[in-house]
Amino acid sequence: MRKSGAPPAPGKKALNVFTLVMMNLAVICTLRGLPMMAEDGFSLVFYYLVTVLVFVIPVSLVSAELATSWPPRGPGGVYIWVKEAFGERWGFLAIWLQWIQNVIWFPTALSFIAGTMAYVFAPQLANNKVYMVVVILVVYWGGTLANFRGTKTSGTISSICVIGGVFVPGALIIMLGIIWIFGGNVSQISFSAHTFFPDLSDINNIVFLAGAFLIFAGIEVSAVHSNTVRDPKRDFPRAILLSSAIAVVILILGSLAIAVVVPQKELSLVAGIMQAFHIILLRYHMEWMVPLIALLIALGSMGEITTWIAGPSKGLHTTAKDGCLPPFLQHMNRHGVATHILIVQGCIVSVLALVFLLMPNVSSSYWILSALCVILYLMMYVLFYASALRLRYKSPKTHRPYRIPGGNFGMWMICIIGIAGALFALIVGFFPPSQLKTGSTLFYELFLIIGVVFLSFIPIVIYQFKKPEWQPKGEK
Repeated sequence: MRKSGAPPAPGKKALNVFTLVMMNLAVICTLRGLPMMAEDGFSLVFYYLVTVLVFVIPVSLVSAELATSWPPRGPGGVYIWVKEAFGERWGFLAIWLQWIQNVIWFPTALSFIAGTMAYVFAPQLANNKVYMVVVILVVYWGGTLANFRGTKTSGTISSICVIGGVFVPGALIIMLGIIWIFGGNVSQISFSAHTFFPDLSDINNIVFLAGAFLIFAGIEVSAVHSNTVRDPKRDFPRAILLSSAIAVVILILGSLAIAVVVPQKELSLVAGIMQAFHIILLRYHMEWMVPLIALLIALGSMGEITTWIAGPSKGLHTTAKDGCLPPFLQHMNRHGVATHILIVQGCIVSVLALVFLLMPNVSSSYWILSALCVILYLMMYVLFYASALRLRYKSPKTHRPYRIPGGNFGMWMICIIGIAGALFALIVGFFPPSQLKTGSTLFYELFLIIGVVFLSFIPIVIYQFKKPEWQPKGEK
């Protein structure tokens, strides 16, 4: 393994700070979370800053050390790290949690697409639950079938979609929000020291903190590239800090742009950004642009979804070489796609989509799935931090091209901050937000508790009953 500061291994291109920053922004800069954070008004700034301090920075630094010390060969880094620290059983649980939370994330992302597409032809459909379910199922299964043929060209398509459907509309909503404020229009929120800090006396008022964690979740994925950085010790932390700063500025301004325009009581978590576009453009007699912007955002999200459909399955499939999956789920077609995992994944997404028919409105459905998603993901992050600590003592002589400064004390400090933040957001996620009508509190709590217990229990059962014949031929 190369030393810190030495050039990358032959055949590997040295990544510079700019490239790493772009990779990080591609993961964490998304328009979907803007309406959710806009629900909190000016205090959303407080939530974003706290999230960066107790989540983004700890996750990024810890994953940088783990990825350079135990570089994953492809997806599934968390499986390798937790397996090295605590054994195969816990590694399988960690990668399962990462996979299943992604599966739960799909209906929320697809509902954003459906809500946005409604503004192309009939904005009122954005609050229609049946419409939501139909679009989720059609788009998801269409993307799944497309992935059966492999992802050779998906990277290029996805890049074009993200630039045209994420960065361009994101910059536009920020610009229009600024024009709205300085144009003498009424702001739906007030800017003051009092409104900057949320009401911490009632835990239901700070539930969207968990949502802020969800927006940034997944940033550890970019750490797999840290081993190709010319100087990981210097360049990776710089890239993390710079990308975090840029992302926070973009997300804060985008969320505020929605909050100042759309009244909180009318704000939709799935169509909030289009509500803001519609109100602003209508004010300036440019409403003809609304369908065009909606189409751009929808296409951008579709490109992202199509790419991500196959992504989580690859991470889970990395456990196949250790015989953690039954033969049925180890299957790959001639294009190298784990089609059977994709089919199971699609069935779960289809069942979860029905939640939109059970909750009082579209926004509450969006949130309860987001809450389940973030709780499961944060459970994985607790294992992730614990593994980093364990490996400092279990494998002290392993060469680490990037090492968190401060020796073991530095690692303990970063991991304690990360674990404390994750556990707090995890607990908060079980409470219904005061900003939304979530219907029956009993249903809300039972859905989350049963969902977490059931989905966490499945990998334990699978591993407990794994058989020697599950081991792929040729693997030891």
